Amino acid sequence: MDPAHGFPPIADYGFLSDCETAALVSPDGTLEWLCLPRFDSPSVFGAILDRGAGGFRFGPQRVRAPIGRRYLPGTNVIGSDWMGSDGWLAVRDALIVVADPDEPSDCIAQHMLVRVARCLEGHARVDLRCEPRFRYGAQAAAWAEDGQMMRAEAGGVELRLTGDLELELDGAVVTARRELAQGESCFCCLWWGAEEPPASTDEAWEAIEETSRFWRSWVQGGRFPDHELTGHLQRSALALKGLSYRPTGALLAAATTSLPETPGGSRNWDYRYTWVRDATFSLWAMHVLGFDHEARDFMEFLAGLFEGAGPDPQIMFGIGGETEIPERTLDHLAGYGGARPVRVGNAAVDQRQNDVYGAFLDSVYVHSKIRDGLPDGLWPIVEDQVEGAMQTWRKPDQGIWEARGEPRHYVSSKLMAWVALDRGARMAETNGEAGLAERWRQEADAARTEILGRGVSARGAFRQHYDTDALDASTLLVPLVRFLPADDDRVRTTVIAVADDLTEHGLVLRYRPEQTDDGVSAEPEGTFTICSFWLASALSEIGERWRARELCGRLLGLAGPLGLYAEEIDAASGRHLGNFPQAFTHLALINAVAHVIADEEAGEREGASAVLSEMRARADGAA
Repeated sequence: MDPAHGFPPIADYGFLSDCETAALVSPDGTLEWLCLPRFDSPSVFGAILDRGAGGFRFGPQRVRAPIGRRYLPGTNVIGSDWMGSDGWLAVRDALIVVADPDEPSDCIAQHMLVRVARCLEGHARVDLRCEPRFRYGAQAAAWAEDGQMMRAEAGGVELRLTGDLELELDGAVVTARRELAQGESCFCCLWWGAEEPPASTDEAWEAIEETSRFWRSWVQGGRFPDHELTGHLQRSALALKGLSYRPTGALLAAATTSLPETPGGSRNWDYRYTWVRDATFSLWAMHVLGFDHEARDFMEFLAGLFEGAGPDPQIMFGIGGETEIPERTLDHLAGYGGARPVRVGNAAVDQRQNDVYGAFLDSVYVHSKIRDGLPDGLWPIVEDQVEGAMQTWRKPDQGIWEARGEPRHYVSSKLMAWVALDRGARMAETNGEAGLAERWRQEADAARTEILGRGVSARGAFRQHYDTDALDASTLLVPLVRFLPADDDRVRTTVIAVADDLTEHGLVLRYRPEQTDDGVSAEPEGTFTICSFWLASALSEIGERWRARELCGRLLGLAGPLGLYAEEIDAASGRHLGNFPQAFTHLALINAVAHVIADEEAGEREGASAVLSEMRARADGAA
């Protein structure tokens, strides 16, 4: 716990998902975050943002950290084991899903959280305390007894709680306790849909088992190497699947809002939406691990958003395809560790970010290379977006980090505009559009010339934007998107400069706030974990394989206890900062681990691990 505020460390939360919403569970067994009915809805349990905003504890009588806590192998089901003075208690928590009979790679949410406790040895007492607060903690629950069930409703959400404990009502709180002898079990179920809850402990166990079977079957459908790092790849894959919204195929940036990037600071944003900038990394990661169905669903979601959007698309969308995401503050919430304001919605939706064209078109290009051709109906969208890049790449924008200061000529935005023009020209050639291919190739060459002329500092490193010599970690993408070959002096100089001058204790900052007008206070922030993984990949690209392996190994060692990552890490303490779990971080992890494994193989193409090398080669060819 944070002794000043009573919050668990961000990285210690467990993440549950049914691909429609997510729950975060603290180590003591308290569910502290659940939004209903979907990821971006108002919370009904929000204690992670204010200790009075609602929680749901189910665990041993005495509040303590479990002796052992883990994901059941290959699943998004959490197992926690406690030792008490009189015995051992095991608890299993899951958001329940069943496999879709029409598409085994998909699950169907059952709209229920099931929690089961079993006494392994001796005796144990189980306590339940359920105190939802609707509308982000603003409204207490008005429970009503309904036979063996408790029912509460507000804001269009109806919660029902049942189980084989004796539920008691104390105002807005439902409590229960039960003594268990060795071998005995009990359960509770919180649900909000039309599905029938378990009627007994045996049925509750079976619901968790069926959920576990789906997750294990889904993981087994991927392609993983026979390598010591495979566990990290699998956990990242499961996190990304858990951050996908099944009804549309959208991928969330993170499951939370307003977890601070600076302890007690104001850099608190809502990440429960889809960013187009994540598209390339998402498609690459899904394909590299063999999850082509998820890649197809996400590509179809993106294509639907861009269809008819013309040459000036948004940079982000709601997970249901919403184009308006108004930002507001929730002043009644104290914030995680006192970090305010708490924000919902995201005003970045209205920003100009010229990298959006490259992110979208690179994802289309990678997808088309993997499936040997453009999906039907995508060519007009491709044409619109390349033309959009043609019209805008010379203009300043807010950049990849969504600065809220003055627009600048950010080098990473110019770089991704070049990606848009380059990939567009390649797809035009494949599509038999020779005239467009030549026109777009000429514009790509013009963008390259400007970037090399204005985007490189006197020391020979790529700069943050044209009017500064400050470094920016986003320029690590130069070799990763194949703008220049890895043996180019400017690439090596940039990678080494970032490694030497834009790091704290060896981990990478996205930029130095005191050198950057990002429109937010110059308060310090943690190192961005995605940038550190980018550095590992870039070090691999320039031949610094030992340094890449060492950095990647260190980053993997900094994962949370359950293998998950927030957005940032405080390099001095290892404390995770920012929203959690962070999709972008796990996407970069997959890329970095793929580089490390490919380096170790050193050209070998035998065994299961050759899958990653083959996919990396195919991605290189695509770029």
